[in-house]
Amino acid sequence: MNKSESKYFNTALLMNQAFIELLNKKDFEFITVKEICEKAGVNRSTFYLHYETINDLLEECLENMTQRFISYFKKNTKEFIEKIRTCPDDELILITPEYLTPYLKYIKENKIIHQVAVKKSLIMNSIERFNSLNKYIFQPIFKRFKIDEKTGNYMIVYYLNGITAVINEWIKNDCKDEIDFIEKIIINCVRPYL
Repeated sequence: MNKSESKYFNTALLMNQAFIELLNKKDFEFITVKEICEKAGVNRSTFYLHYETINDLLEECLENMTQRFISYFKKNTKEFIEKIRTCPDDELILITPEYLTPYLKYIKENKIIHQVAVKKSLIMNSIERFNSLNKYIFQPIFKRFKIDEKTGNYMIVYYLNGITAVINEWIKNDCKDEIDFIEKIIINCVRPYL
């Protein structure tokens, strides 16, 4: 990355952070370009050099959140997807510390983003974005267990909403409880026989 690209990227990051801080304080509809620019320390023309509208900035924030989340998983994505297709059935359980620890660590280290996502769930599209995992993770697992798509869709909603509820409660409590405690709660809710 050359100096010009680096400056462009850093300016975008400043605007992302300013936008998230503003979202935490007020409704999306009432945030102005002027406020974002003042908080980020950039001028209005710089904003329009990066984005056409605040919605474009929102999309970029969501994409950055997704990329940061994925980076917490050190697994090679292709290997992970292949494992789902080929591993023994008893290894198809994703509710383990191996998968929960990076997820919960990411949430704890990015609390403000997730607090905004919890407060502004419709705007942040967090459920819809998480549902995109359906194609590569849930559906292949359901297929192996011969669970039809209709039943699988209800199971996904139950699974995601349950985990999301535990995590939302943890976020409301400012992520004060230890990660391993939250892992145990989630594991015991999903797999109580363990």
